[in-house]
Amino acid sequence: MSVTSAQELAREVIEALSPHITDVVLCPGSRNSPLSLEVLSREDLRVHVRIDERSAAFLALGMARVQRRPVPVIMTSGTAVSNCLPAVTEAAHAHIPLLVVSADRPAHLIGTGSSQTIDQTAIFGALAPTVTVAAPEHVGRIGQALGNGASQSPRHINVALDMPLVAPDLPEPHGEPGPVDWEQRWVDHGVVDVDLSRNTLVIAGDEAWEIEELAEVPTIAEPTAPVAYHPVHPLAAEFLLKEQVSAEGYVVNPRPDHVIVVGHPTLHRGVIKLMTDPSIELTVLSRTDVITDPGRCADRVGSRVKVTGEQQKQWLKICDAASDLAAEGVREVLAKEDHGFTGLHVAAAIADGLGTGDTVFCAASNPIRDLSIVGLPFAGVDVHSPRGTAGIDGSVSQAIGTALAIQSRHPDEIRAPRTVALLGDLAFVHDVGGLLIGPDEPRPENLTIVVANDNGGGIFELLETGAPGLRSRFERAFGTPHDVNISDLCDAYGVDYRRANTLQELLMELEDTIEIPGFTVIEALTVRDTRRALQRELTAKVR
Repeated sequence: MSVTSAQELAREVIEALSPHITDVVLCPGSRNSPLSLEVLSREDLRVHVRIDERSAAFLALGMARVQRRPVPVIMTSGTAVSNCLPAVTEAAHAHIPLLVVSADRPAHLIGTGSSQTIDQTAIFGALAPTVTVAAPEHVGRIGQALGNGASQSPRHINVALDMPLVAPDLPEPHGEPGPVDWEQRWVDHGVVDVDLSRNTLVIAGDEAWEIEELAEVPTIAEPTAPVAYHPVHPLAAEFLLKEQVSAEGYVVNPRPDHVIVVGHPTLHRGVIKLMTDPSIELTVLSRTDVITDPGRCADRVGSRVKVTGEQQKQWLKICDAASDLAAEGVREVLAKEDHGFTGLHVAAAIADGLGTGDTVFCAASNPIRDLSIVGLPFAGVDVHSPRGTAGIDGSVSQAIGTALAIQSRHPDEIRAPRTVALLGDLAFVHDVGGLLIGPDEPRPENLTIVVANDNGGGIFELLETGAPGLRSRFERAFGTPHDVNISDLCDAYGVDYRRANTLQELLMELEDTIEIPGFTVIEALTVRDTRRALQRELTAKVR
C-alpha cells in the first residue's frame, strides 16, 4: 500500500498522541485530510465528526473536562483554527488539557497569499503554546509538550502538510485499545499551618478538592466543588458578614476569623465579600498556577495544610443556624406564587429530581447560581460547568460532550448513566449549532437539556443594569429578547422536544425522561421581570 509523506507524518503525529487519548473530534477539510484518514483508521479511538470548528472545540472541551485527559480537535488551516479560540480560552483558565491539532500549509507558502493560508504559529498566544511539526524528526516535540505539567493547560499542535496529501487507497485499520497513559500533574504551593480553634470558614469553588484535614470545617461549596461534610448555604454569607446578632438572649459575633479559599470560587457576591474583607484572615489553597484572590489580600498561599485545634461548638452552631435560615428562606420564597415560574424554580425542579449516579452540566450566568442556591452540590451527583472564564458560549456542545464522556465509561450497560444539562435560553441559542450531530456519529443516549427560557438575559435583571433608572434602555442592551421558536430549532436538528409552562409540568417531563432515556430538550417557559424582587426577598431572609 502506497502512502504519501503527508500521510506518514500524520500517522506519526496520531501515534504520538494515541497513548494519551480515547476520543478525537474531527472537522472536515482538505489540508487535514491525512490526519482525518489516519484517525478514522485507528481502532483504538472514538471519532466524533462536526462541521463547525467552534462547536467541535467545545465538544472536545466538554469531554476533556469529564475525562481529565486530552481530547484533540482536528481541523484544516486558516480561520478553522481561529474558531477554536473561545474553547481554548476556557480550557486555559479551567486547566483542562484540550488539544488543538491543526493542519497547516508548509512554510514556503506562508506569506505568499496562498489560499487559506495564515500564520498559525502562536495563534493562541500564551493560552495554548504552539508545537510545530513539519517533519518526522519533529514528532518528539509532542511528547515534550505533553510533559512537564502540561496537563494543566491546552496545547496547540500545528502540523505542516505538503502535497500530495493522500494516496489513492485508504490506510489499513490499526491500533489496539489499551490503558490510557495520562497523569494529572498539580502545582505544589507548599504547606500552611491552620489553627482550627479559631472561627474558620472554607469557601470551595471550581477546581477544589477534598482536604481531609478541613472536613469538619463549615464550608460554602459551589456546585462543581466536592460535597461538604459540614455545608453552609451560600446566601448565609450575608449573615456571616454581620458584626453581631442576637440569638436566644445572647449577642454573638457571626463573622469568621479565618477564611480558607480552595480552588476557584466565583459565583456569589456575598461570598466574594467574605474573601475580600481585609479584617478577615485569608488563606488561599490552589493546585494550579492560579491563586484566587480577587481582593489581593491573601495572607498565605499553599496547597496543603497542617492543622491544630478543633472548631468550637458555638461557631458550628452559628454556621448551622445561618445555613438553615438561608436554605429555609429559599424554599419559602419558591413556594410563593407572587414571582411566577422563574429560572430558580427550574433549578429547584432539576435538583430535587436528581439521583445517585447522575451527572449535571450547567451553563454559566443564572443557571449555575440558581443550582447553587437550591442546594447543589450533594452526594452522588457530579456537576460540571465552565467556570474558567464563565462564558455562556459553547454550552450545548459542552453538554453533549459531557454526556458522551459519561456514557463511554459504561459501554456494557443497557442504559447509559443520566446527564441533565441546565441552560438559559441565550446560552442555548448561542450554540444551537451544537445540536448538529451527523447520522453516523455517536449520539448522547441519556441526555436531557433543560432550557430555562425567559426570552433574554435574566442575569442582568439582578445586576446594576437592572436598576429602575436604567430600565428605558434595559431591554435593548441587556434583556435582548429574541423570540426564537425553540421547538422549530429542535425539529430542524432532529432532537426530541418537550415544553413545560409550569413547575408541575416540568416535574412531569423530567420524570418521563428518566423512564424513557434519549436525547431530549425541555423548554421551560419562565419569567424574568420578577427576578430582581425575588432576589431582594431571598437576601432579606438572612439580613
